[in-house]
Amino acid sequence: MPFFQTATLGGNLNGTILRREWFFNTQRDIMAGAVVGLALIPEAISFSIIAGVDPKVGLYASFIIAVMTAFLGGRPGSISAATGAMALLMIDLVKDHGLQYLLAATLLTGVFQVLFGVLKLGRQMRFVPRAVMIGYINALAVLIFLAQLPQLTNVPPAVYVLTVLSLAIIYILPRFTKAVPSPLVALAVMTIAAIALKLDVPTVGDMGELPTTLPLFALPQVPLTLETLEIILPYSLTLAIVGLLASFLTASLVDELTDTPSDKNQEAKGQGIANIVTGFFGGMAGCGMIGQSVINVQSGGRGRLSTLAAGVFLLFAILFLQDWVKQMPMATLVAVMIMVSIGTFRWSSFKNISRIPRTETAVMLTTMFVTIFTRNFALGVVTGIVMSTVFFSNKIAQLVFVDKVLSDDRSHRIYKVAGQIFFLSRDEFLESFDFTELVERVTIDLTYAHLWDQGAVEVLDKAVLKFRRNGVEVELIGLNEASTTLLNKLAISQNADAMKNQ
Repeated sequence: MPFFQTATLGGNLNGTILRREWFFNTQRDIMAGAVVGLALIPEAISFSIIAGVDPKVGLYASFIIAVMTAFLGGRPGSISAATGAMALLMIDLVKDHGLQYLLAATLLTGVFQVLFGVLKLGRQMRFVPRAVMIGYINALAVLIFLAQLPQLTNVPPAVYVLTVLSLAIIYILPRFTKAVPSPLVALAVMTIAAIALKLDVPTVGDMGELPTTLPLFALPQVPLTLETLEIILPYSLTLAIVGLLASFLTASLVDELTDTPSDKNQEAKGQGIANIVTGFFGGMAGCGMIGQSVINVQSGGRGRLSTLAAGVFLLFAILFLQDWVKQMPMATLVAVMIMVSIGTFRWSSFKNISRIPRTETAVMLTTMFVTIFTRNFALGVVTGIVMSTVFFSNKIAQLVFVDKVLSDDRSHRIYKVAGQIFFLSRDEFLESFDFTELVERVTIDLTYAHLWDQGAVEVLDKAVLKFRRNGVEVELIGLNEASTTLLNKLAISQNADAMKNQ
């Protein structure tokens, strides 16, 4: 049961839930949250720039969404904030209508997500095949890595040195101690070194101006008209769907990494409420972040406290540690994100490629490359789901078996059908019958078959009418209730005029 249900909705504050979801891993959660909070700063600024808004819009959003989802989300240890996938969808809205319309769209995005959660659409996550999820995750890992390349292009040699040394600390330190997350140590050591040696390298301060005050409550300054709704509705619906898809995939990945379950419907409601709140405080819409969630888990974060710590430390850092944060070398943050990229990529998907069915490999690779080349996560996932559906349907269509039994007097043929009859299995079904056989009576036994759609009824009609046209009496037996209902609604073979119309 989520903490939200017990504490926020009026239930008794349960100490067991507090320990299980909040304080079972206190020290490591706080440390991991600190790493994530620092790593969120340049990302939030970058995503704000992508969307075409002031850096504080992304920073405020990351703080608010992280804090809200810590209490209301359905996946402890998952990190939600401003993201690149969402920022890409905002570009045209901001360019054509400005920030205030973006804030209004953010509010409506949250409303849609809460509605999706109430309707329990999170259950539909089970329809996303594993091959699609792996392709999505691999694509994200590649895109995270590619996003770091501009920070390593046309830069002073010292940047490469700092990056290599940071990676060395990140990967070697855990062999000696895991008391402090190695990325946090790398950030501290490299920042001190850059300041002490007065290295002329790109820093967080070069990314944009950091805010100096807390976010303030304000209603979006847009006219409350139907025209405004027409402008923001398409953007809000797209943001809501893409945001939930990213959040559900993030939750599923954290489920896998921690071997614990999550509540996808609660996650949808939590994300929605977080986006509503951030819209009132000048922030952009956000969603689950696979990269930052991997940083959190790999740094030892497991509970809700790690997500809360990430948001609180982010705000604390930009308000009270600005002078230090501004001097953090981007090279070290690049190293942290390279670690995330390596940790996110599912290397086993290529190591075991010879043992995985070829159709699943095709789905995984297609999802991965479509996402990488289009930078559109929704398009990549939808493409993968469509491919999986086609492959699965073709496989099921081939699993139609018809056993043929002839009576002793050779006047009665019984066809015993087993399998799923739908539009793709029509040919296999029809080819199983011998319409030229000289018999007086045919029985089609559908006890072990199921009719799924209009295509199934059509092909059964066709078989019955072909036999009747040849003077053969036809009987259908064994139909289950659902198939009978569908047949009665759509079949024409029971119509007395059916033969005339054929």
